[in-house]
Amino acid sequence: MGRPLVLAYYFPDWHQDPLNDKWFGRGWTEWELVRDARPRFPGHHQPRVPLLGHRDESDPDEAARDIAMASSHGVDGFLVDYYWYEDGPYLSSALDDGLLNASNIDEVKFALMWANHDLVNIFPSQGPGAAHQTLRSGAISRTSFERFAHVALEKYFSHDSYLTIDGAPWLSIYQVGSLLEGLGGVAETADALAWFRDLAREHGFPDLHLDAVVWGFGVLPGAIALERPGRLLEKLGFSSATSYVWIHHDDLGAHPFPAGDIERLRERAFQEYDDYAATLPVPFYPNVTVGWDSSPRTRQEGVYEHADYPWYPVFDASPTEFREGLLAAQSFLNEHRPPNPVVTINAWNEWTEGSSLLPDSRHGYGYLEAVRKVFGRA
Repeated sequence: MGRPLVLAYYFPDWHQDPLNDKWFGRGWTEWELVRDARPRFPGHHQPRVPLLGHRDESDPDEAARDIAMASSHGVDGFLVDYYWYEDGPYLSSALDDGLLNASNIDEVKFALMWANHDLVNIFPSQGPGAAHQTLRSGAISRTSFERFAHVALEKYFSHDSYLTIDGAPWLSIYQVGSLLEGLGGVAETADALAWFRDLAREHGFPDLHLDAVVWGFGVLPGAIALERPGRLLEKLGFSSATSYVWIHHDDLGAHPFPAGDIERLRERAFQEYDDYAATLPVPFYPNVTVGWDSSPRTRQEGVYEHADYPWYPVFDASPTEFREGLLAAQSFLNEHRPPNPVVTINAWNEWTEGSSLLPDSRHGYGYLEAVRKVFGRA
């Protein structure tokens, strides 16, 4: 099998946003949590220090630096976490003002990964059992869904650098369960997605490439677990499926705490990927996760406990261990041979979840260099 398309999830909370200003104070970004992070147990590597500094991702010059790093290290594009709630977009300036205005945007592809989960105030989480305010619901109405569809088609899908598969714009949906909840059920959701595909055809596209993020249980507060996803994806007309992060595919309660077992996590994820490839009616594309450490999203004083998100075990993988995941993804594709092969990576810049390809003071460019060594450049 030829070289896959390598796509990194892009998390856009590193710029000023009007809703963040309202909720957390003017100018707040998640850089505040990164700066405040502290070691919570012996051997815990916090704070993580970005080698390039705490940058404003809505600055097109900074976005151009990211694009240059991605394209020179074998990352072909970004699946941008896109937040659209009942009242519209959130955290959109990273894409609208940064990436899309970068002078070299033609060097990468981009696509939307609709992050349609509940937005819960865990900035930071006060501890296991603490009540968390839901700032926005991930379940939206048909009216808001149609507004989202028009914005996606007219503002993003028509861009020359937007990712298409056989001419069809790629759209990932993070939580199919939230979509079902907001639209009213399977039949109603199937109707809404069919309407969206018809709208895409009216805009000159042959279809939509709908990609479902599938996982066996919810991790974010309010997440809805999917049972028998194969039948559901078929009814809804999805084109492919993938994963967002390895922690979705293992029982984290079975891991040592506070430092989890990255080798076990990787093996369990790929066991589940093999099951998906064998049972889903659509191609499944594997994910490779850099690591996981959501402790910056927890209060920094007191004991670090084993509980619900974000109080999870820490998986601190070295670039060498990350490379093992890339090689596993390469083997998976060679074995299952899906059409239009893709590898997703979590993530380009998930600093507050300990999963970032971007260079840091500890590993330098090690994670990016691992991508280039395994997959080369397109």
